[in-house]
Amino acid sequence: IFGFYLSSDLGSGEMENLGRHTALIEITVAIESEGNGSAQAVIPALNRAFSDTGSVGVVMRINSPGGSPVQSGMINDEVMRLRKEYPKKPIYVVVDEMCASGGYYIAVAADKIYVNKASIVGSIGVLMDGFGFTSLMNKFGVERRLMTAGENKGFMDPFSPQTEKQKTFSQAMLNEIHQQFIDVVRKGRGQRLKETNETFSGLFWIGSKAVKMGLADDFGTLDSVSRDVLKAENIVDYTQKEGLPERVLKKFGASIGSGAVSTMWKNHPPALR
Repeated sequence: IFGFYLSSDLGSGEMENLGRHTALIEITVAIESEGNGSAQAVIPALNRAFSDTGSVGVVMRINSPGGSPVQSGMINDEVMRLRKEYPKKPIYVVVDEMCASGGYYIAVAADKIYVNKASIVGSIGVLMDGFGFTSLMNKFGVERRLMTAGENKGFMDPFSPQTEKQKTFSQAMLNEIHQQFIDVVRKGRGQRLKETNETFSGLFWIGSKAVKMGLADDFGTLDSVSRDVLKAENIVDYTQKEGLPERVLKKFGASIGSGAVSTMWKNHPPALR
């Protein structure tokens, strides 16, 4: 008997009659404050998947390079909360091509992580990137006229020199976020994690190595986990998908707001990538 695969775009009444199934939630984009990789999209899907009486377990299929530590942390926290609320309903992560950085931050909240032997896993680190043009400006005699109230308000401005104080501040902030990431990984993986000096260095590994390091548990796919682990081949997709009207409205809103004053955090946010 072949299993079926349905989308949660069905009405609530139809969803109640699906019977015993594996609940699927996909994260196949960067983890950002908007879109399908955001907490506001993933968390409601998680709640629907766990609360549905027909779902015997939840599978998050992840293919993401990472992104926002805030969004990743919010999703991780919600998974941990739901695991306590529904202790008999397991949640597994299945990795496709990549589960790196912010994607892995989310994955460690699951009961188990399944990978392909060639999947990319890890990148437990934090970065903040930008550009500096001060030398080029000096060469061509370009003067930057930036007025601020507060000596660090122009912090991370690419057209102004960066002071040692600002560099030290940035590094301290990144180190703190990195430690939060490390703590989450240690809590999620527990005794399974075989730490080395490189585990939290930002390096990433293929799936076969990740299993040996305790970053992942075993090899598997969505089909094999639903069939062999959860014993529920019928798969229902609870992923909250963004429709065309929402995409158009967001693009329109972004255009209207493009002239607004930007903050440093928006232009140069720390990223789990």
